[in-house]
Amino acid sequence: MRLHYVRSAGLACFLAMAALGLTACGLTSTNDVSGSDGKAAAATSAKDFGGMDALVAAAKKEGKLNAIALPRDWANYGEIIDTFEKKYGIKVEVENPDASSQDEITAATSRKGQDRSPDVIDVGSAFAVSAAEQNVLAPYRVSAFNQIPKTQKDSQARWYNDFGGYVSIGCDAKRVKKCPKTFADLMDPQYKGQVALTGNPTKSSSAFGAVYASSLARKGSFDDIKPGLDFFADLKKAGNFNPVESSPATIQKGETPISITWDYLNTGYADDLRAKGVDWKVSVPSDGAYAEYYSQAIVKWAPHPAAARLWQEFLYSPEGQNLWLKGHARPVLMPAMQQSGTLDAALAAKLPQTPGNGRIAFPTEGQISKAKQAVVQGWAQAVAG
Repeated sequence: MRLHYVRSAGLACFLAMAALGLTACGLTSTNDVSGSDGKAAAATSAKDFGGMDALVAAAKKEGKLNAIALPRDWANYGEIIDTFEKKYGIKVEVENPDASSQDEITAATSRKGQDRSPDVIDVGSAFAVSAAEQNVLAPYRVSAFNQIPKTQKDSQARWYNDFGGYVSIGCDAKRVKKCPKTFADLMDPQYKGQVALTGNPTKSSSAFGAVYASSLARKGSFDDIKPGLDFFADLKKAGNFNPVESSPATIQKGETPISITWDYLNTGYADDLRAKGVDWKVSVPSDGAYAEYYSQAIVKWAPHPAAARLWQEFLYSPEGQNLWLKGHARPVLMPAMQQSGTLDAALAAKLPQTPGNGRIAFPTEGQISKAKQAVVQGWAQAVAG
């Protein structure tokens, strides 16, 4: 099963860039489009095809979509892929489901002009920014583009966020007498050796998010992540920090009875582990709310450019967005769909409650870069010993 340390290797690349002063990770700048239909590859909206019906026809003619790093058990991608294939008769081939964001970009750049190149990528939002700057991505405005919040899309439509979630605390209620609900709770001596992350925050986006969230819980800010490093240093000193990398397997074995990760994954764990006798409770901490999204993008030299664009249209349709919601993820169009009445209210009601009525603030690219550098420099010392 693909976990955060895999899903967020783009973060590791960025962290290394911050530490070493590098400007790119495996990305090459290129301007031309090769190995694809010129009209489809140049299309920046469905209107360029003559409308959605013409786009569907062009995509069906191609008959295939090359995807990468889409595990079936991640945010309901299995059902999403199956639904797209059945709806349009287009085969979705997913290469290396457990690949990292860096692997996705490397596959695209190294296979430019080849039929094996990925058509689309789904990467961490910070990594999408860099890929766009390196001219790897094709601009395309999905029909719902104007409904995507400005802070969650590229103004040139080279990438846009798709789904995300909040940092959350998962807890095995059968092993833990009283489940913690805030970062402050985690300092309680009763949780000795029980609090784990899904990886090292210098490599894992979920673990990095946990540090950011804990910083906010300790009066830090998007400009100051140090209180988060101090929190985990204190957690280590208290004996509560568990260095084991948490996963469904370690949770089932009782090795990581408390785990900090994205709420959509913790909630998914609860569903999967219930049949195995684990009562997994999920809380979004009120003292440190932090959310992050992943981003969709089309590879500029996609060998199936029409199918790539239809895939995006499907994902940002009410049907596609509700399928992510079914996987406990928060789709980027959730606010707009609530207003239009197209959101599946029953599925939305199952999401963990969040503080602040769900209003989300995001750090800027500069703030994230600064925070990452601080984590690279300070994490080892924080949890040393």
